[in-house]
Amino acid sequence: MSKNNLSAVLAQKGDLRLEQRPISKPGKDEVLIAIHSVGICGSDVHYWVNGCIGDFIVKEPMVLGHESSGIVKEVGEGVTDLKPGDRVAIEPGIPCRKCKFCKCGRYNLCPDIKFCATPPVHGTLTRFYTHPADLCYKLPDNVSLDEGAMLEPLSCAVHACKRARVTAGMKVLVCGAGPIGILNLLTAKAMGASQVCITDISSSRLEFSRKLGADHTILVDTKDAQALVTKVHEALGGAPDVTIECSGAESSIILTILATKSGGVVVLIGMGPPEVTIPIVSAAVREVDIRGIFRYTNCYPIALDLVASGKVNVKPLITHHFKLEDSLKAFETSKTGEGGAIKVMIHCYQDS
Repeated sequence: MSKNNLSAVLAQKGDLRLEQRPISKPGKDEVLIAIHSVGICGSDVHYWVNGCIGDFIVKEPMVLGHESSGIVKEVGEGVTDLKPGDRVAIEPGIPCRKCKFCKCGRYNLCPDIKFCATPPVHGTLTRFYTHPADLCYKLPDNVSLDEGAMLEPLSCAVHACKRARVTAGMKVLVCGAGPIGILNLLTAKAMGASQVCITDISSSRLEFSRKLGADHTILVDTKDAQALVTKVHEALGGAPDVTIECSGAESSIILTILATKSGGVVVLIGMGPPEVTIPIVSAAVREVDIRGIFRYTNCYPIALDLVASGKVNVKPLITHHFKLEDSLKAFETSKTGEGGAIKVMIHCYQDS
């Protein structure tokens, strides 16, 4: 096996560099994975540009990346369900497995969860990486390694649609046509939504969404919330049962509350300012439920089934490919959206 463990390391704010790092042996119940595909997430870019996300501050050099797949190279003691050569998708959060949240199945809320590329935990943008075997999901032959890496953001969408209780016949509004917004569009349709309307400030993102199945698109070209509410209701033929907010912008959160039907559900995914002003009385008197989501829990198997069955096609979202050696260019492309970038994929694997 190669001893080359080139890794993309964020040394400090704005300083992304390539370094050789030691290859860890898999411990008990762990596997060593030759990382193949890593998608760049908005959080990766945010750490690179700002050196922090809220209270999570990069204080020591940290390997980036958490949307990942690869090929098992070695298995540790006790691993029986995976073997060398298996292609796997990697669920990047390692919960404590002991707290009350883990015990009840909501391990995404575990206070001691170790999540890849969240300070101080190293991520997966590296040639070789060890991970608990039970958080690695074997890919069927018809699912590529690139699609395996996309299971991470898709799981966020699955969790959001589950929290919103999207079911057959519902009208759904998605605010924000970035990767997560588009994946929510695809997931809501797969879960039976009869109509999905998506909004964005970018006409090209809306055109892309139409090609992937959006029933309606609305260009956000005004700050007049009520005017946008009218456009949403006209497009859907009434108020949405569910609205999923993916941008984090205050104006968009306001729109979700005002547009959603009385008794409906608003799910907040996008992370914007720590405090925003919203029409809370409107939500209260109309019994609009506002629900947050944090990553996902027990969603990887569902995401994998959606892709493997063909109900969700994530391949069109992967617009750009780079080698690990070109990670800086990959991050710049993801940040600027150059060339219509939606999801930028970095390939780490070397067959040597």
